[in-house]
Order: sequence, then structure tokens, then C-alpha cells
Amino acid sequence: MLALATIGAIAAVLLVGVVVLVRRPADPRRVARWAALVITVLVAAVLTPYTVDDSGTAAGYLLGVPVVAAALPVLAQRFDRLTWLADLVAALVITIWGLLLGLGIGGAFLPAAVLLIATVVAAGTPRRSTPA
Repeated sequence: MLALATIGAIAAVLLVGVVVLVRRPADPRRVARWAALVITVLVAAVLTPYTVDDSGTAAGYLLGVPVVAAALPVLAQRFDRLTWLADLVAALVITIWGLLLGLGIGGAFLPAAVLLIATVVAAGTPRRSTPA
């Protein structure tokens, strides 16, 4: 189950990358933030039975921390302030949490962190202007 969740998350991140490159949405960072949230929630949903069997009531925070972290950038973009900081904090939290739980369920959350890191990198690059 863990391998399925990890491979699915990697495939979803690659799919989002291809869609952003091919479709060129108006705000690719918004797409990446929402995709990171959806991927994180789906990974948590897939891993819930496994984690509850293994860890009992601790499954709430083991799975909840990455979900809450992935929700922060989506909430920050609603207010349109410091979204790059929310992206960075969420990416760091998910990465650190994924590494702490790396021998168990943590690796499945790391692909979503890649999307959030990409939004931080994209925030620092200037947009190309289209010629008129």
C-alpha cells in the first residue's frame, strides 16, 4: 500500500508538471499549490488504514501534519499576501516530516513538497512578457 501511494504521488506530480508545461495556465503556481494539496490529501487517504493499523490514534497527527501544511499555501493565496513564504514553510514542513517518517509513510508525502518548492522557485523568476 505504501509503495502504491508513493508511486501514485510521483506519477501525479509528473502529470501536473506536464499539464503545466503543455497547457500553460495563467497562474501555474496556483495550479501547483492546489495539486500539492490534492495529492497530499489523497496520499493521506490511501495511507489511513495502514497508518491506523500500525499507529492507532497517532495516525491523526502522522497524516494530519502534511495535510495542514499543504493547505497553508492554498489559504495564503486567497489573501494574496506572502504566498511565497507559505509555499516555503509548507515545503519545509512536508519535507522535514517526510524525512522524519522516512522509514514508514513519510516518503509518500515528499513528491507534493516538490510542487511547493517549484512554486517558491517560480515566485523568484520574472515572468516573460509576450511580444505584442
